[in-house]
Amino acid sequence: MLQGTNHIIQMWPDIKSIFSVPHSQEEYNRQVSFLDNLLDEVGENENHPLASLVETLGSLIEIYENTNLPEIYGNPADALQYLMREHGIKQGDLPEVGSQGVVSEILSGKRQLNTRQVKALGERFNVSPVVFL
Repeated sequence: MLQGTNHIIQMWPDIKSIFSVPHSQEEYNRQVSFLDNLLDEVGENENHPLASLVETLGSLIEIYENTNLPEIYGNPADALQYLMREHGIKQGDLPEVGSQGVVSEILSGKRQLNTRQVKALGERFNVSPVVFL
């Protein structure tokens, strides 16, 4: 048995809802909410002690989305462009991202979305922030 396995077995009932692939909309929503809270805490600090948890949870959420939600094509800029088109939104209509110029730079790939923008876009379009990561 691996070292520490007994400790994990004891902890598993308390943490399995966080570290398991969601299998229902309820589990998915709970994990997305938890990810939102983590993003508030971690921000853009890649050295934060919970930064790897953000990545892990994002991967688990992505597995559920790939099998249960309609696909939004491509990279984060493509996802944003798709959602803007679907909602009839122009570049200047996204103050949560920034000015029209900032949105243009994101859509063209010259600029990346930051954590605050990812969270705001997830809320705006009612999608997981993972869509924009």
